[in-house]
Amino acid sequence: MKSKKLICGAVAAAITLTATFSGCVTINEKDMKQVIATVDITKSESLAEEFGEYTSAITEESIIKRDLIAAFINMGSSYVSSGYSYAETFELLVDALVANSVITQYSILYIIKDKVESGEISFAEYTAKETEIEKLEYLLGGEQSEGVLAAKYNLYYSLNSLLDSYETDYLTDSEEYVGTDTRTTPGNVDTYDEDYLPLDEDGNLDYYVYTGYGDYLLENAGVYEAQDGTTKLSRRKAYSKLITYLKGNYMLTEEDENTLDVLELSYARDQYIAQLQQSVAEEFSDIYNENQQKIIDSVDENGVYTFIKDKYDGVDGLLTEQTNTYSSTSTFESALGNISDTSFILYAPSTEGDTQEIDGTYGTYGYVYNILLPFDAAQQTQLNTIQDALESGLITDSQYYAERNSLLKNIVTTDQRSAWFNGETDYSFNANEAGLDYYGKDSGRDYLFFENNLTKTDEYEELTNYIGLYSYNGKVKENENGSYSLVANKLTIDDMLDEFVSYVNYVLGGEKVEVHAGDSLTGSTSDFSGYYAVTDFTKDGDDKEIDYSKLVYATGKVSLTDTSKENMYVSTSDRYKAMAAVNELQFAYTTDTGILSNYLGYSISAYETSYIKEFEYAAQQALRMGVGAFKVCAGDYGWHLIYVVDTFSWEGGNVYSPEWTKERIETEGTFENKFYEWIKDSTLSNEVSIKRSEIIEGYSNDTTVVKFEKTYQDLLELDS
Repeated sequence: MKSKKLICGAVAAAITLTATFSGCVTINEKDMKQVIATVDITKSESLAEEFGEYTSAITEESIIKRDLIAAFINMGSSYVSSGYSYAETFELLVDALVANSVITQYSILYIIKDKVESGEISFAEYTAKETEIEKLEYLLGGEQSEGVLAAKYNLYYSLNSLLDSYETDYLTDSEEYVGTDTRTTPGNVDTYDEDYLPLDEDGNLDYYVYTGYGDYLLENAGVYEAQDGTTKLSRRKAYSKLITYLKGNYMLTEEDENTLDVLELSYARDQYIAQLQQSVAEEFSDIYNENQQKIIDSVDENGVYTFIKDKYDGVDGLLTEQTNTYSSTSTFESALGNISDTSFILYAPSTEGDTQEIDGTYGTYGYVYNILLPFDAAQQTQLNTIQDALESGLITDSQYYAERNSLLKNIVTTDQRSAWFNGETDYSFNANEAGLDYYGKDSGRDYLFFENNLTKTDEYEELTNYIGLYSYNGKVKENENGSYSLVANKLTIDDMLDEFVSYVNYVLGGEKVEVHAGDSLTGSTSDFSGYYAVTDFTKDGDDKEIDYSKLVYATGKVSLTDTSKENMYVSTSDRYKAMAAVNELQFAYTTDTGILSNYLGYSISAYETSYIKEFEYAAQQALRMGVGAFKVCAGDYGWHLIYVVDTFSWEGGNVYSPEWTKERIETEGTFENKFYEWIKDSTLSNEVSIKRSEIIEGYSNDTTVVKFEKTYQDLLELDS
């Protein structure tokens, strides 16, 4: 299903059509109705051989100039800004409109043949339908079919979205505060589930258009959510503006006498047909892919998915390829930075014998999160002074680190999510009023973020690697203009560690986090004051080599019952919960904003890195401890709280030990599930792409397609 956040193309075109071409080309009703091309694939002899009598279901389609200009407004202008000439752009758009028409016509025939031969529909009943809408709805399975409901929902959503944008000008609170602060948000924020349809308990669409007229009232609009401050009057004004635009851009016809019935407008009917055609094209893809899906899902006598397994470790499989490629350290390290849901690392090289052994392990590759607590402006000035003294030889390295530690001791941090209150979008909501249980509730901390994702789980996607229950750490007051006054609580490094331990324990449901003094200090006490007493930061017997273990303030580990890579993204596993909780704390506190856009945090080499040496040492030692380990180290940027998200064995070899069974593949978040979805999507997408190209190439010729270039010559000459 298309993104419901987008205003459909033709509606968007209506907004700006006149303004864009004013003075450049002819814009009048007669010109807009000129035919620029006709498409009728039934004129191809090969089509009759494939579909026989069913070809009578298709009649010639005319593409008019209004369609071309609307396509330019929707997507063609981006071509021009990218360097294409107007002539090149409009030729591309004409070809695209023709191609879409060819695909739609072929899809209709393909579905008719498939469903008639399977007994799902009757060709006689199909041809007896009087209107194109009736035929398309019948072809999709009737008014209650998913394809028809999706088409209606997309149409209704597009109309409501457009009316929302118009209505903003008429709302009494339109002068509400709009901030400019920004902060990266987690993945999938306010992202609809692509398969979501708002249905009531009887399976009927529970979403309708709100215009303020007739039956199109807010109380009849189902789960549609109006903007704050909406009234019947403000909505009617918005609807009047829409009608004005449609009339001004010749999107209505003389048949549109009653413009108050939005769904009876010729424009709405045209858009509904376009949505139905999109559903037909999607259903064709689904039916066409059924045979390929059977191949993908083929299993042997042991229930092993053989096609998927072969893609994994077959002769030409990805594991085989990576085993040969990743023997090179540089190649493997490049791959570390490109990992994603569609880019897997299946093989890692060994580091045994290449790096110093510590506690029975060798250097390890992996990924870490980084919560950076920075120096404030005054502390940074003091730090610059002692850095100058070090460079001038006035103080030793040990003196420098000791003085830097005295500055680090006084660092305080605050919750950094103010932009989620006072930015362009207000993502905050009062979780206590929403009836949620969350961290900080007993402390009077009431605000969480991303209400849609947290409370409408059937409609919105789950947030990526993010729990969402860590409340804003401070006091919140909402002002009359819609902005917020925030008083954030101040945290020292010890306070930050307490928050870290407490929230991870909260998410995991028990005392799962152990933390004690840094690498060079003894004992498992929570009193780290001995760290500041260190004055010699060199290794024993060598006054020039720095002992970076003495710059590790704290170390610890989260006790995880399941550390397997195969279950890393399973949302019910404690490994995932801990990772998502720490990631949420990153979003709340780190000032190292670059890490917030990384798939799994920073990739860390088993060898020399480009990071500062304190961070490199702490991260690499944490990786040796395994997933769930964490360290706090000092640095020239402030405190780094480093958490190990993932590691690769120092012994090297295969990263995963997958079981290609139905249970594993159907368990959301498992490696097998993610790999399967990737292979399936890429395979089916490739098959459809090939078939689509074959259809367009086979049925776009002088016999089936006629272009009338003279009718849009004025558009081709816009460059001159």
